[in-house]
Amino acid sequence: MLESILTHFEEIKARGLSIDITRGKPDSCQLDLSNELLKMDVEPFDGDVDLRNYGEPFGISDARQLGADVLSAPKENIITGEQSSLLLSYQMILAKYLFDNPTAWKDLDNPKFICPVPGFDRHFRMLEDFGIEMITVPLIEDGIDIQKFEEALNSNKNVMGVICVPRHSNPSGEVYSDQNIINIFQVGKAYSDNFLFLFDNAYLVHDFMPTREQTPVWQLAADTNTMNQAVVVTSFSKVTFGGGGLSFMAASDSNLELIKRIRGSMVICPDKINQKRHTQFFSGLDDIKNHMAKHANLIRPKFEITYEALRKLDKNYGNFSEPTGGYFITFISEKPIASRIVELCKEAGVLLTAAGATFPYGKDPKNNTLRIAPTFIDEQELEVAMDVFITAVQIAHLET
Repeated sequence: MLESILTHFEEIKARGLSIDITRGKPDSCQLDLSNELLKMDVEPFDGDVDLRNYGEPFGISDARQLGADVLSAPKENIITGEQSSLLLSYQMILAKYLFDNPTAWKDLDNPKFICPVPGFDRHFRMLEDFGIEMITVPLIEDGIDIQKFEEALNSNKNVMGVICVPRHSNPSGEVYSDQNIINIFQVGKAYSDNFLFLFDNAYLVHDFMPTREQTPVWQLAADTNTMNQAVVVTSFSKVTFGGGGLSFMAASDSNLELIKRIRGSMVICPDKINQKRHTQFFSGLDDIKNHMAKHANLIRPKFEITYEALRKLDKNYGNFSEPTGGYFITFISEKPIASRIVELCKEAGVLLTAAGATFPYGKDPKNNTLRIAPTFIDEQELEVAMDVFITAVQIAHLET
C-alpha cells in the first residue's frame, strides 16, 4: 500500500505545484463583492463633523451605531476603529499592561492568560509580545472545557483573563453555547473582579451553513453582571477588504477609558472617510447579512470539497472538524506526525500553516494538530491541494 502511495506522491511532485493554504484569506471573487466601496462618493461633512479632519476618536455616529447593531450592544459602549479585531485586542491588552487599575499588568509577578486550544496563532503572538504566560485549556464541542478552565484558575496566581473566539472558533470551528459563555463569565468572575473576558468575535457574521443561534455575548455579560470585565471585538476584515474595513469594540466605561488613553497616544483619529463609505454601503444589519450570504455562497463549495476529500481517509489516520462558518478546518492525526505532514506537503508544492501554530509558543504537545485554510485558492487548486494533503497524511502515518 505504501509503495503505491509513494508512487502517486512522486507523480505529484513532478507537477511542480505552488499552492499556498497557510492563511484564511478571502479570494478575489469575495473581494469583488465590495468593489462599490472603491468608487463611492462621500460628502466631506457628516452633520457638524468634517470627515477630512481630526476628531471623533471613538468613530463617527453612524459607524458606532453600525457596530452597536453588529455586536448587539449600546452605541455608547462602542468604539469604531480600523483594520481588524486583532488590532483592538492588542490595544486593549496594551492598555491593561500599562495602566490597569488597581495594578498595571507590567508590575505583576508573572501575569498569565487562559488560551483555549487549538487557537489563533496571532493571539498567542500578541500575548508573547508582552511576556504574558499562556495557560492552555482544551476546547470541546460547545466551547471551553469549563472544568479544565476552573482547574487552571485554581492552580495559578495572577491570571489576568481569557481570550476566546466564541463563534466559528479559529481554527476548529466551535460555536460556544450560551451556557458555556455564561459559565466562563461566572468562573472568571469568581476568580477575580478584575478578570478580563476578551471575546474576539472575528467570525460573528460568517456562517456558510446553518449554525447554532447564540445570544449576543454582550447581553450574556449583562445577564451575569460582568460588563465591566467583558470586551467584545469584531471587524469587517473578511466582510469587505482585508485591512480596509472597520473594527468594533464593545466595552464598559472603565475599559473604554483605558483604550481611549492608548488610542489617544497611537491613533490621532480614525479614518472617518472610510467609516462613512461603509455606513453608506451597509445601512444596517440586514444589509450585512445579505452581503455575507453572498460570501457564504462562494465559500461553502470549498469547504464541501475539503470535507469530501478528508472523508476519504480511514478514521485510523485521524479526524477533522466540520465548521459551519469561519475560514478554517482542523485536522488531528492519530499519530504524532503533524510536522511530517507539513514537510511532505511542502515537498509536493503545497504550503500549510506550520505544525504547532495553533498552540502557544508554536508547541503542539502531541504534534498532531493542523490547520487547513481552503478559501484563498480556486476550487480546482483546492482539489489538487487536498490530494496532496491526503497523500502526505497517508505516507506520514504508514512510515511511522
